[in-house]
Amino acid sequence: MPESWFKLSRSDQGEALEVAASKIGRPGHLLEKDIWVVWTLDTLYRSPLGAALTFKGGTSLSKAYKLIDRFSEDIDLTYDILALVPDLLRDGNPIPLTASQEKKVSSAVRTRLPEWIAETVVPVLQNGLRQTGQNAELTMSGEAQDKLVLTYPAIKTGTGYAAANVLLEFGARATGEPHQIQKIGCDIAEVISEVAFPSATPRVMKAERTFWEKATAAHVYCLQGRLRGQRYSRHWYDLAAFAQSPLLARAAQDRVLANQVAEHKTMFFSEKDAAGKRIDYFKATSGALQLIPQGASRTALADDYHAMLEDGLLPVNQPDFDSLLEVCAAIEAMANKPA
Repeated sequence: MPESWFKLSRSDQGEALEVAASKIGRPGHLLEKDIWVVWTLDTLYRSPLGAALTFKGGTSLSKAYKLIDRFSEDIDLTYDILALVPDLLRDGNPIPLTASQEKKVSSAVRTRLPEWIAETVVPVLQNGLRQTGQNAELTMSGEAQDKLVLTYPAIKTGTGYAAANVLLEFGARATGEPHQIQKIGCDIAEVISEVAFPSATPRVMKAERTFWEKATAAHVYCLQGRLRGQRYSRHWYDLAAFAQSPLLARAAQDRVLANQVAEHKTMFFSEKDAAGKRIDYFKATSGALQLIPQGASRTALADDYHAMLEDGLLPVNQPDFDSLLEVCAAIEAMANKPA
């Protein structure tokens, strides 16, 4: 019977990572981080928490749908709004009907979500760490304390762009629908059969909704022209990956789903463009989507893309940034066609 990864000595783990890196073509520090990503998901979804959590974002596209080749390191999770603030929602409607109701809901989420993470999520992960005999640290982070950082004792290191931790980003302003159960495993398991690696079966947001979540995020960036932290170019890389899948046509022409995203973001994530005018998400999902930034904002995005390349988050022989945007321009045109 294969021995658990967490029972191996650090020297044996290091050797396995080096062997896998030579076979897969991905740096050892990212393969190691991937193991911790899957372990974290497995620990959460084997607990009662899994019934109200939805795994989403770029890491879900990579791990669950195999849609993207880049290494996606963060875990983006939605805790069902119906579970967190049921007392503030009218008739079980997850979308507030008025701006005043939204303020009450958002205020309650900001208060209750950090409490739920500290009182419920942290103990689950701490118990999992004890069972595996690991000494990883858990730290609450973020201005709203809605993030949880699991810092593990790294065996391999890279340039520092991808740190030796797993960032769990929690949200609770949606139900996480539509979603489905997907099985995921560690990348290293494909080439190292003598070791038992973690695997998980999370509830995953459907890729079609993730497309519109990313497309509208890119749209906002094009209208604002400012980066929101590192790795922001991942959205364009992920959107371009949809061009290789039949999911693109289904997602781009699904106006019902697109408008659900627009409705949700209009209520909970109102944004203004560079001129201070409120961004209309419904225009973005109804023929006026913008995916191609201009001027300095395009340069900043290109620099961020090159940083991802340097740390090995993307496989070798990736398209240059201009080619990537050409694909996104074609996606923009498709999404803007009448349904």
